[in-house]
Amino acid sequence: MQITADVLKMHCAACAANVTATVKKLQGVEKCTVNYATEKATIDFDESVITYEEIEAAVVKRGFGLARHSNENIQTQTAQRAARKSAEADAYKRRCIWSAVFTIPLAIFSMVPMFADGLGRPLPHAIDPMHYPAFNTITQFLLTLPVLLINRRVFRDGFRNLFAGAPNMDSLIAKGTLVAFVYSMYLTGMNIFADAHYMPYYEVSAVILTLIVLGKYFEEKAKGRTGEAIEKLIGLAPKTAKIVRDGTELEVPIEEVRVGDVVQVRPGEKIPVDGVVTSGASAVDESMLTGESMPVQKQIGDAVIGASINKNGALQYKATKVGADTVLAQIIQLVENAQASKAPIARLADVVSGYFVHAVIIIALLTGIGWLISGAGLAFSLRIFISVLVIACPCALGLATPTAIMVGTGKGAENGILIKSGAALETAHKLTAVVLDKTGTLTEGKPTVTDILALGNVPKEDLLRLTARAEVYSEHPLGEAIVRYAREVGALPASDSSEKFEAITGQGLIAEIESRRIAVGNRALMEGQGIDFSVASIDSARLANEGKTPMYVAIDRQFAGIIAVADTLKPTSVAAVQRLRDMGLDVIMLTGDNAATAQAVAKQAGITQVLAEVLPHEKAEAIQNLQTSPTIAMVGDGINDAVALTQADVGIAIGSGTDVAIESADIVLMRGDLMGVASAIRLSKATIRNIKQNLFWAFAYNVMGIPVAMGLLYIFGGPLLNPMIAAVAMCLSSLSLIANVLRLKKVRLRG
Repeated sequence: MQITADVLKMHCAACAANVTATVKKLQGVEKCTVNYATEKATIDFDESVITYEEIEAAVVKRGFGLARHSNENIQTQTAQRAARKSAEADAYKRRCIWSAVFTIPLAIFSMVPMFADGLGRPLPHAIDPMHYPAFNTITQFLLTLPVLLINRRVFRDGFRNLFAGAPNMDSLIAKGTLVAFVYSMYLTGMNIFADAHYMPYYEVSAVILTLIVLGKYFEEKAKGRTGEAIEKLIGLAPKTAKIVRDGTELEVPIEEVRVGDVVQVRPGEKIPVDGVVTSGASAVDESMLTGESMPVQKQIGDAVIGASINKNGALQYKATKVGADTVLAQIIQLVENAQASKAPIARLADVVSGYFVHAVIIIALLTGIGWLISGAGLAFSLRIFISVLVIACPCALGLATPTAIMVGTGKGAENGILIKSGAALETAHKLTAVVLDKTGTLTEGKPTVTDILALGNVPKEDLLRLTARAEVYSEHPLGEAIVRYAREVGALPASDSSEKFEAITGQGLIAEIESRRIAVGNRALMEGQGIDFSVASIDSARLANEGKTPMYVAIDRQFAGIIAVADTLKPTSVAAVQRLRDMGLDVIMLTGDNAATAQAVAKQAGITQVLAEVLPHEKAEAIQNLQTSPTIAMVGDGINDAVALTQADVGIAIGSGTDVAIESADIVLMRGDLMGVASAIRLSKATIRNIKQNLFWAFAYNVMGIPVAMGLLYIFGGPLLNPMIAAVAMCLSSLSLIANVLRLKKVRLRG
């Protein structure tokens, strides 16, 4: 069984590593992935061996918490999680404000004497530590104590994890600040009872805690911005729906809409749930889901998507999908799953985060002891010890990859590109070749009339009208294309049909229209009926070379002309292929069509490599043969593409295709055209580039910061790092990393 749950009380990447290790140790748990940025855990376990309640109890025992996702719809779950995160950010804000209330006067009280001494200015005796050292240090103690109490959670969680053998960032901060506080209390005692004039380090404890909680507040707010895409998607859904029951229109909460309900939508209103139009016609804006800027015309029988906007006409439709089954809910679920997943590139950071805090504690202890042995003095050694503990930042390592994946997948969703996992996002940037299915991917997926050639004595208009009337009862796709086209141009009223109809298998049909005998079909039909169609030989050859199928028409046993039908390219296919080639990718067309038609379509699209006459069950094998060296993406939309999509390194499904193809793919293009393939690859490249930058700076920060805190520069005559400056640097490392991630929001995916 697999469950997804929110992980509570995590404060750094080491926390995520601790939860992961705790759950993985439990008997019956097969797999556990914890994402620090999204604060979610995905756990696979055997219900016959262990229950969810036992897993939760183990996590709670380690000082964390689990909030299992309920059966409520995904919008409600996500809204609850957003509210919880907002409350946590507000809690950090309150702690920061109250900490500052005591820290600011403490800093003034403790630091003004130092600055005044440096400037040669006299101080009032009341705050001069040389005149009243006991009063000065007691005042600092009384101002520091509330700051420690306000931030007691740092000490509680930090030491609990430390004693459990799984220290986290709180453990580092708790140890450093408590050591400074206890040592300061010792100095205070000396000032009171031994008439000494020591300067304590109370401000170090208070300032570090205040800066840390300020940094966590900013981090929570910044992390919230990385999840804006999900919030925008949730905000798309209307809260109520107008349904018609027993002839009466009722406004009900969207949760109460059921499959089969008749929904009424007026111009300008959002469509509540998915359904099929039963009455009315209108243009519908689906840009928020598909990224397509132009409204889509809807009429009786067309599908509508929940959260899209009805523009200019009243619609009545039958609800077909509600709750978690709607397209919007599925999109949100896909994006959340992708954001919770981990990319392979994150493995090194995960390993380092798991051992990081232990290593920092050891380094800090050894460094402090080393300076003490060298004769530097206890105060100096403690300062080094505290600086090393405070400057180390496991958060930067933990945030480097998941925050970039959050923003990258969110950016994709805003543009109609649904990326299902971090692994798919990473693999896409390494693609060297893209294999395109023809029908429904490169082409529209349905035949349409392309040419009408009147080659006899019958006018072009009559040729189309009589042929369409003859084809009304035909179930052949080519015949249906002619009927559809004739009705679109007004050549065939809805009620027109043939008086007599005879289908000839494999050849065509013969019908009687207006007392005239109409024969429509292929060459075999013309030859079988003894009709001379030699006048069409040149035109039929040309049409065939263009990838079109010529339909021969004879009227009263006299050849009348040709109506050509073809599955035409989508308007964006040529530009999309060129864009992929400009990106240095090999573009290959894979189709089950005959070689002549395939070559003709490929030529129109600008594709030189063609694999034609490939049967559905052979497509996966064809992909496998291409995978000898390059990284391959397969783009398709049909059931017969599903296995090939799975076989490819990255499977990309056209969103207008079948559910099976979409389910089998790693990336889904909601817009339904190929321009999204290049956009997805561009997004992948930008995201992976951002992740590499983040990982570099996260490692570089710790590699450079920790030695400085250890006093490496001081040995060679340089400055010694102040623990408070170390706290600022630690906070800025995470914030600067998130700021870099947010640059992904500005990446241009098209053009």
